[in-house]
Amino acid sequence: MRLDKFLKISRLIKRRTLAKEVADQGRISINGVQAKASSNVKVGDELSVRFGQKIMRVKVEMLKETTKKDEANELYSLISEERVSETKE
Repeated sequence: MRLDKFLKISRLIKRRTLAKEVADQGRISINGVQAKASSNVKVGDELSVRFGQKIMRVKVEMLKETTKKDEANELYSLISEERVSETKE
């Protein structure tokens, strides 16, 4: 499954176009390798997504073409969520 589609279906990112933009900016990696929106996501992959001051790491648990809102969080498990402080001197 494409990365941008997984992010939308899992509701990590609300819109597929936004997921594509985030990936194009180099803010998403799969298993430590920078990913494009068209990158393939498999069960067991570890995704790292940077949202502004926050980095979220999740493990892909399941792939589905569609999902209900209350089932979306079953597609991944949260590994870590950390704040990143950018200090400029």
